[in-house]
Amino acid sequence: MSFTSIPILDLALAHDPVTKPAFLAELRHALMEVGFLYLKNVGISDEFFQQVIEEGKAFFDIPEEEKLKIEMKNAPSFLGYSRLSAEITAGAIDHREQIDLSTEHPIPAPDAPRYYNLLAPNQWPSPEHLPNFKDTFQEYMKRMGAISMEFTGLIAEAIELAPTAFDKYFDEDQQHKLKIVKYPDAGALSSGGKQGNQGVGPHKDSMLSSYLLQASKHKGLQVQNVSGDWIDCPPIDGTLVVAIGQGLEALTQGVCVSTTHRVLSPAAGQGARFSIPFFQGVSGDARFEDLENVGVGKVPEHVLEQRRKVMERNGGRLDDVEFTFRKGGHSETLGEATLRNRVKSHRDVGAIWYPDILRSLEEEEEKGKGRVENGVEGGAEVKPAVAVAVN
Repeated sequence: MSFTSIPILDLALAHDPVTKPAFLAELRHALMEVGFLYLKNVGISDEFFQQVIEEGKAFFDIPEEEKLKIEMKNAPSFLGYSRLSAEITAGAIDHREQIDLSTEHPIPAPDAPRYYNLLAPNQWPSPEHLPNFKDTFQEYMKRMGAISMEFTGLIAEAIELAPTAFDKYFDEDQQHKLKIVKYPDAGALSSGGKQGNQGVGPHKDSMLSSYLLQASKHKGLQVQNVSGDWIDCPPIDGTLVVAIGQGLEALTQGVCVSTTHRVLSPAAGQGARFSIPFFQGVSGDARFEDLENVGVGKVPEHVLEQRRKVMERNGGRLDDVEFTFRKGGHSETLGEATLRNRVKSHRDVGAIWYPDILRSLEEEEEKGKGRVENGVEGGAEVKPAVAVAVN
C-alpha cells in the first residue's frame, strides 16, 4: 500500500560496521517506496543549525533597499534576492520571498560556454546589516556539500552499486546551491492583494538529492503518495528532509523514486514559514547522451525485481513525468538545460541577460510546448499537476 508517513533514518548508524547493513536496508526501502526521508545525526551540531536558522531569518528583516541591492536580476548567474511572488510552479505563482546562494566560483572567461555564467560569486548582503551571514552560509554550504556526497555514496551502496558509482557526474569543485525562503502566511498575502495558498506548487526535484532544513515550526511541506494522497512532512528537530531527484531515478533505472511534493502557505495568523533547502549539484558539462547511455553501471537484477514488486503492490506510478535528464530539444548538456530552466523561472533575469532564450521559450509556450521549471522547494510546469525542478 502507499506510504502514509516519511521514514526517519539515523546517519550515525552508517558509520558503524555493525549497524550499517540495517541502515542500508532502511535506506533502500525509503528509496524504493517513498523517495523522501528524514535524516538525523548528520554531523552538524544543533547550535550550528540554530545559527544558520537565525542568520537566514534575519536576512528578511534588513531594509528592502538593502535586499534590492543584491537582486537576482543584477547578474547573469541567477544568484541573489527574489522579491515575493516572483516565481511560478505548475502554472501558478509561488508566494515566497528568497535569496539564492551557491558554492562560489570566479566569473567565467568570456569564451566559456554560456551556461558557465551560472558558476559565479554570490551577491551577499551588506556586513553592516548581517556581519555573520556570509561566513555562516559559506561554512554551511561546505558542510552540506560533504554530507550530500557521502549520502550519495550510501544511496549507491543501498542498491548494491559501488559507493563511487555517481562520482563521474560531479566536478572536482562542484557547485552546490542553497535557498533561504520565507513563506508569508495567508493573512499577510491577502492584505497585500495576493491570493491563494501556494507556497510552492506540486513538483519533483531534478538532479540527484536535496536536503531541506525546516527553519520554523510550521507544517506546509507535503509529499504525494501513489494513491494521490498528500502526506504531511512536518518539522522534526535535528533532521534534514532528503528528497530524491529525477536524475537519480533515471540513472538507477527507476529504482530510486522521485516523488511529487508541494508547500502550502501558513494559515492566516500563524506567521511566516522559513526553510533552507540545499541542492546537491551535478556537473554542467555532463551530456545527456552520456547520462542515458552510460549511466552508473548495471543495477543488479534482483534489486530491479524488488522495485517492480513495489510498483505492482502499490498499483504502479501515479504519474509519468518526463525525465529532466533527457537528450534532445535545445540542450545537449545539463548546463544548457539548467540555464534554460532558470530563464523559465526568473523571466525578469532572462529579459535582461538572455533575451534570446526567453524569446525561444515564449515561442514554445505559444505552441503549447512550454514547461515552466525551478528548484527544490521550487518547481515547474510539466503537466497540470506535476512539475520538474531544475536547480
